[in-house]
Amino acid sequence: MSGYLALEPGPAGRLRLFCFHHAGAGALSYARWQRRFGAAVRVVPVRLPGRETRLREPRIVHAARLLDELASVLGPLCEEPHAFYGHSLGALVAYSYAAAREADGLRPPELLAVGACAAPHLGVPVLDPAGSPDRDARTLLELGGGSPQELTARPQWQQTMHGILRDDLRLARSLRASAGAVLGLPLLAFAGLEDPIAPVADVGEWARYTARSFRLRTVPDGHFFVRGAVLPDLLADELGEHSSLSPLH
Repeated sequence: MSGYLALEPGPAGRLRLFCFHHAGAGALSYARWQRRFGAAVRVVPVRLPGRETRLREPRIVHAARLLDELASVLGPLCEEPHAFYGHSLGALVAYSYAAAREADGLRPPELLAVGACAAPHLGVPVLDPAGSPDRDARTLLELGGGSPQELTARPQWQQTMHGILRDDLRLARSLRASAGAVLGLPLLAFAGLEDPIAPVADVGEWARYTARSFRLRTVPDGHFFVRGAVLPDLLADELGEHSSLSPLH
C-alpha cells in the first residue's frame, strides 16, 4: 500500500498538501505543483491503485475499503499539519477521508479544498441516472474532449483507460452514497466557469458540508482545470504560501 504516496512526504514541520486525482487519472496530475508552492508546503500526490505505476493492482470501487487503506498509509502523516485538495472524484475521496478522521477523533486537515465536483447529494446530472458505468465513462470522455490522440491510436491503451474510468466512477458512486457528514473545518471549493460536468452552482452546494467557513472560487476553464496554472496559484494563496504553519482557521 506504500504505492499511494507518489512522492516522499517530506520532513516533519512542513504543511503537507495531500492531492487526490480525478477519475481516470493518477498522481501525474500534480507533477508540476510543487514549484508553485513555497518551502513551507510539501505537495504529496496520492495515487490510487490500478493506474500508472500501480497499473497491475486491482482497482478499488468501494468507499469503505479505500478509507481503510488511506487510514493505514496516510494516517501517521496526518498527525502533523496538513491540508487536502481533491479534484472531481478526488474531491469525494478527500472529503470522505477528512470526515472519517473527524469521526474517529483524529486531527483533521487545516483546510479541505475540492474542485470540479458537484456536492455529494447532487450526483452528476450529465451521467446516467440508472448507473451504467460503461455509459458514464463514455459520456465523461466525450465531455472532456474525447480520448487523447495517443490513446485513440492505441486501442489496447484506450480500453485500459476506459476500464480505469469505469471503475473510478463506481468508486465515486460509493463515496457519494456514504457522504453526508458536516465537517468542523474550513472548506474551499473551486469551479470551472466552462465545466459542463460540475457547474458552478452545483459546486457551490458544498457549503452545506461544513459548519465552519466556506468559500467558492471560479477558474476560467473547463472540467480539467487541475492541469492549468491558475488553480495551484490560487490554492497556494489560500494556504498562506509565505506564512507560518499556524492553523488556517
